[in-house]
Amino acid sequence: VLASRLLGLFGEKRAPLAMGLTGLIFGIPVFFDVGIFVLAPIVYAAAKRSGKSILLYCLPLLAGLSMTHAFLPPHPGPVAAAGLLKVDLGWVILMGLICGIPAVIAAWVYSAWIGKRIFVAVPQDMVEAADEARQAVVAEQRAAGVEPREKPVPLGMVFAIIGTPLFLILLATFSSIAFDPSTFRSVIEFFGSPFVALTIALLMAYYLLGIRRGWSRKSLETVSTSSLKPVGNILLVVGAGGIFGAVLKASGVATALSDTFQDVGLPIIVLAYLLSLVLRVAQGSATVAIVTTAGIVAPLLSEGDYSQAFIALVIMAISAGSIFASHVNDGGFWMVAKYFGISERDTLKTWTVLE
Repeated sequence: VLASRLLGLFGEKRAPLAMGLTGLIFGIPVFFDVGIFVLAPIVYAAAKRSGKSILLYCLPLLAGLSMTHAFLPPHPGPVAAAGLLKVDLGWVILMGLICGIPAVIAAWVYSAWIGKRIFVAVPQDMVEAADEARQAVVAEQRAAGVEPREKPVPLGMVFAIIGTPLFLILLATFSSIAFDPSTFRSVIEFFGSPFVALTIALLMAYYLLGIRRGWSRKSLETVSTSSLKPVGNILLVVGAGGIFGAVLKASGVATALSDTFQDVGLPIIVLAYLLSLVLRVAQGSATVAIVTTAGIVAPLLSEGDYSQAFIALVIMAISAGSIFASHVNDGGFWMVAKYFGISERDTLKTWTVLE
């Protein structure tokens, strides 16, 4: 329903732009991985409906999620850097938009170019799981003497189910800035943690899309079981990629690189970018690259009389370096590859280059 409404609003040709704007807007309150979990089904539906490469739809979405993750508060990297370098968050938001918007537009242009040259079908295991679940539910309803009917799903209901976890996560994120520690804030943060917020969305889907429309408990169990099959492989591979990055961090790669780069005599803004870039490529985590680099350049900035605007731009340089060339030691690389059914070689050609 949501995919068809987006395509109707923007038109078939501008559907990738719709996905890009969706990633940009939803990327502000939620983490990169949570954004993929919530929004991937919309990408599947749009790509399946159009018959075109899934890259045309997933890459603009991923670009929006990635840019907001690195450049804009309330994400942990830029917020931590602002604290370490003692710059007002308002300057970070302003410079994040000024630097991030052109970057994400360039990423959308690349997405449109590469999406026409590499065809990737909607992941077959996701399609099969959905089809198996649908057929099993129909069979169970017929066995129970109920003739299955395809009732149209109201768009407002779709927005409610997708929007509730996003709203709760956004509320929790800003409560940590707006409220002092209290029971009230703890309750908001509990319901806004991704696990709890997404579980609430799951229960809403069970009731609004299932029980309320005549599904039995057996039907809900069948759908839930079918959904676990494709996700198990994703969890295993993403976890392995994350462990690889953690091993590199624990081995002292970050410390060795920072010692090497500290005395090279480059301008601070260039040094910050290069150091963040090398740390990112070496150990995989954007947040670790931002926080480590900010800690290294903080003493250098404290020695000079720099404006808040300049320091915010140094944070942007750090942020840009922190998402450079996502590859095999980054859990995000494997999440993109497995969620959207892209081979490792094509993920390097598309997602890694996009970053």
